[in-house]
Order: sequence, then structure tokens, then C-alpha cells
Amino acid sequence: MFRPKALGGALTALATVAAGVFLATAVSTSPAVAAGTGSGYLHTNGNQIVDSTGATVRLTGINWFGMETDNKTFHGLWSNNPWRGQLDTMARLGYNTLRVPYSNDALKPGATASGINDFVNPDLIGLSPLQILDKVIDYAGSKGMRIILDRHRPTSAGQSPLWYTSTVSEATWINDWKMLAQRYAGNPTVIGADLHNEPHAEGTNPAATGACWGCGDTTRDWRLAAERAGNAILGVQPNWLIFVEGVSCPSGGLSNVWDGDTSNDEDCGWWGGNLSKAGQFPVRLSVANRLVYSPHEYATSVYRQTWFDAPDYPANMPAIWDKYWGYLYKQNIAPIMMGEFGSTLVDPKDKVWLEKLMAYTGTGVTGMSFTYWSWNPNSGDTGGIALDDWTNVNTTKQAILQPYLIAPSGGGPTGGPTGGPTGGPTTPPPGACTATYRQVNAWQGGFQGELTVKNTGSAAVNPWSVTWTWPAGVTLGSGWNATVSQSGTTVTAAAPSHAPSLAAGGSVTVGFTANGTASAPGAVKLNGASC
Repeated sequence: MFRPKALGGALTALATVAAGVFLATAVSTSPAVAAGTGSGYLHTNGNQIVDSTGATVRLTGINWFGMETDNKTFHGLWSNNPWRGQLDTMARLGYNTLRVPYSNDALKPGATASGINDFVNPDLIGLSPLQILDKVIDYAGSKGMRIILDRHRPTSAGQSPLWYTSTVSEATWINDWKMLAQRYAGNPTVIGADLHNEPHAEGTNPAATGACWGCGDTTRDWRLAAERAGNAILGVQPNWLIFVEGVSCPSGGLSNVWDGDTSNDEDCGWWGGNLSKAGQFPVRLSVANRLVYSPHEYATSVYRQTWFDAPDYPANMPAIWDKYWGYLYKQNIAPIMMGEFGSTLVDPKDKVWLEKLMAYTGTGVTGMSFTYWSWNPNSGDTGGIALDDWTNVNTTKQAILQPYLIAPSGGGPTGGPTGGPTGGPTTPPPGACTATYRQVNAWQGGFQGELTVKNTGSAAVNPWSVTWTWPAGVTLGSGWNATVSQSGTTVTAAAPSHAPSLAAGGSVTVGFTANGTASAPGAVKLNGASC
């Protein structure tokens, strides 16, 4: 099975975290709250991310990977759910930010995207990886979402402990970042750069060869490299946020548990997850209020760290998070945007871990930002929010994340494991809905469209169901954002189980592909009432 990550935790030290708890607390304020992800470019203020008006923004996002692999573009484009339909679902569920991993291979002139279902995504035929990224950014932006670009790998072959390799130089790394900053300059949908994914230790102390933090060796000190790249980017695009991950072991060397010498053992964590030295050795950028620290955090399905089997688990976890990265937020040093975290949830301990971790990030707009790993179901050690059909959703994971999600403005009502009142369908009075249709694409023998229905009544519709008619000869190909079926010339889009309620004033957009002559839906009804 495809694994987007080497087992980062498997190569980290197993030293137990000291039980010290940081006593400093987050600054208590009552900030202005931005709708969704706010307006204009974002910057930082203490431990908060704020928009161009100074209103507080919380990024509650998700990773959609694939551009860092041999396909050089988003995975799941091979499915029956068109790419726009997948973004529609992410936004509707409440994910307001998309973290996009890429490798430098995908940015090369002549790079070719593969793994695309041409029938479902005819608008992507012949496009380069960057051109596909352009379309995703444009559409995500139209839904109020933000984009974080993540340099995940130097090449599609795999991750690297340092930000450069023998074939991809530091100059290439920085120049590609400057190219992206220039390409999206003036487009506030793209808010920043996650400089390099999961710097980590390699080699055994004292002959360490991996990424260190604060060691002063310019060939290995990730903190210094992050400054060089971050400042180069800000020289081109001073409005971007610079997301800096941690390392695994601050020395850049693996713990000596394998050589029997414990004299040099140190406290190590997940790849990219150890920011314990960032307080002592902060990243210094040329533009103020642009730095966001971005740790990674995982559960037993990635690697069974010793703390998962501690007698006081899960009560021990907040002190561990405090030590590695939480102190930066609690001491009001900088915002935290947890760039990756996830699990298959097969082990019951992992469900407890995810619940505890989300509670640790805090509720409401002032909580820590995050992008969950991942949308993709084909992440071998975590699975995804999407199920294998790339359309339906893992409701167990979604139920845990849902209370912390802040839907993008324009993203539609936030779906969730719970809806409005229980019971039978609620039929709105006649005229209590409106319907608008947009044809997205058309090709020989078929077309793609989106039908948006708004509940203009005074009460929620639960569960909702939309019907429409097509001329004879037009047949349904696929549908998303609902369970879509056809009988004769009538099409029914029934509410999915994870979002059964359509609130008063709320809208739902049903996407579909169809065979036959392009035709707008007719006689649209919401629970039997004409729109």
C-alpha cells in the first residue's frame, strides 16, 4: 500500500519525556473574529494568526497529497468523484485550508501529471502539474479556502532528512520556492510556504549527519536553513506566512539506544515534531509577524512511541506536547499550525489520543491551527477522511474533528456527525427553497454540473432530499455531496449520513456527471416542495 511517509517515528529515539509542565499560559484576549479564513493576506500577532483587518483566524484544514509522488498531481483524480466535488466536500465538512505536498520533480519544465480519470475530469487533460495546481487554487479560493504549499520531498522517490540531497541542491530548493512565490503573488488564497517536510536525524552521535536545531553547522542546522529560505521567499512575497517544522532529535543524530552508549542520548520526537529548541534558538525572519511553527504529531498506527504505553496514558500526553511544541503557543511566542496528525484509529488508544490532542489545541477561533493528514484514503499508516471511493467520509474521524472545524466563508454549511433534530423528514412550506444550476463542463456524449439548493424556510430540513427531472435520454454518471440515484427521468439526491440536516438559510451543492445532451435540471424540489 502507498505510504506517504517513511515511518518517521520508527527512527526516532525512545527516550521518555520528562514530566515537567510549562506553567505559562496563553494570553487571554477577546479578539475580533473573522468569518471563515478572513480577508486578504494573513500575518501573526503573538500566538494568533490574523487577517488583513486584524481579526483572528483559525486554520482548520486537511492535506490532499499526490503532487509529491510519481503521479505529480493530486491522488484520487482517478476516482469517479471529480476534483471539484472532492473540494466541495472538504469545504462543506469545515476544512477551510488545504495543505498541498509537492516534490521538486513536479515543478520541473516538462513534468507530466498521471493517474487522472479523463472521463470524470476532462478539464484536466493535457495540463501540467502546476496548471492543475492553479485550477485547484482558483476553485478552493472561490469557496473561501486557503492554500499552504508544502515542499514534501526533493524528488518523488522519498523524503530526506536534510532540505537538500546530492541531486537537489539548496539553491534549487530556494529557487523553486521563489518561483512559486512569484507565480502566486497577488493571490491571497495562497497564504504561505511549509519550507521542508519532516527534517530528521540521521547517523549516530557524535557522528550525526541529519537535521539539527541550533547546532550552528550551516550544512545541518535546520533553523538556519529555514531562515535562509524563509527570507528569500519574503524577498519575493513579503505577505506569505513561513511555516517551519521541527526536527526529530535536536543534535541531528539518532539516539544511541542501538549502540549501547547512553551518554549522548537525548530527547527525540516525531520527524518534524520536535521544536523544543525553538524557544532558545528562534527562527529569525526579515519580515516581522510571518513565522508559524508547524509540528507533526502521530499515533500508534505510525509508530508505537513509549509514551503510548505509559501507566498514566493519556494523562501524560499534554506534558509531552507542551515540551515539544505547545510551549511556543502557551508562552505567546508564535502561532502553532499542526501540519500533520492522523491515525487509522484501529487501536483504541489512537481514538483517545485524537480526542485528547484536539482538546489540547483548544476550541473556538483562538485555538491552535491544524491540517489533518489526510483527505486521501490511500495513506498506508493513517487512512483518510475520504473512504476508498473518494466520495464518502469516515464518520468516526470526522465526528472527533468536527467540533474544532471552522468552515470557510462560502463553503456552505458545515457537515457533521450530528445534524438538526432527529425524527422524520421536515417538509418546508411551498416556495421555501431556491435552486441555481451551473454547468461545469461538457464533452462529446456527456457533461458535468452543480445544482445548489438553498433552504429559505425558517426551520431546518432533516433529513433533506432534492429531486429534479431530466429529458429522456439523459442518464446519471456519478454524483457527490449526496447519495444520487435515478429512476426514469427523475433524479434524487438524498442527504449523506454525515450531514443529514440543511439548516434554515443553508445551502447544499450537489455535483454530478451525466451522459447525454447537456441539460439543466428541471422541476427541482426540496423534500417535495418546489423551488
